[in-house]
Amino acid sequence: MLKILVTNDDGVHSEGIRELANALAPLGEVTIVAPVQEASAIGHALTLRRPLRIESIAPRVFAVDGTPTDCVNIAITHVLREKPALIVSGINKGWNLGDDVTYSGTVSGALEGALLGIPSIAISTQRVADRCEFGPSAKAAAAVADAVLRRGMPKWTLLNINTPMGPNKGFRVTVQAKRNHVTVIDERVDPRGRPYYWIEEGENEWEPHDRSDYQAVRDGYISITPLQPDLTAHDALSYVEGLPLVTPAEVR
Repeated sequence: MLKILVTNDDGVHSEGIRELANALAPLGEVTIVAPVQEASAIGHALTLRRPLRIESIAPRVFAVDGTPTDCVNIAITHVLREKPALIVSGINKGWNLGDDVTYSGTVSGALEGALLGIPSIAISTQRVADRCEFGPSAKAAAAVADAVLRRGMPKWTLLNINTPMGPNKGFRVTVQAKRNHVTVIDERVDPRGRPYYWIEEGENEWEPHDRSDYQAVRDGYISITPLQPDLTAHDALSYVEGLPLVTPAEVR
């Protein structure tokens, strides 16, 4: 039976991860290895400065006191003891669109899988007033997972899926949206008169693009975007080659 690893950044007890695991169960043996507590917006962090511990929560359900990236590596080396056929990360409470993929622990769980040469999927759903609908996202993830397991996936690739709330119009293949982002930081004062800072939700102005992930979910479609770990700006290679660079003198 094919082995499927499920992780997330909302924590092992999240309703979204349970719905995802249940939806994937007909496709193979599902094992959940996820953070013991929420690890949202932690990106692709790897814990190197303290030990990690695994806790067995239920049959094939494990909690790790670390990041989604930690969870993927510990799952492969000490839980499954082999690479799974597929990694699915989610269901995240809130979209991971455009530049947000660089912050997302959910996307990073799939990114780690891609780096290890494992077909990987990240799945996120719209969040409105702290309310999410996980059912449609779970079905979408299962449909994509089934297709990937049947056909395979290009190496070093992950799929980032985002679903709108309510009825949807099906899948739309998209590109990563671009935006003008302004980070909002609220300055406050503690009871001892010392300032502290709280990072709030950013202010965003999305650039128009008919094929962007942002536009797709706004139009009522399930966005599916192929991503890759290679961050090389290939279009800028000629720019760098044309810079008037002077080789530094040898240090003696």
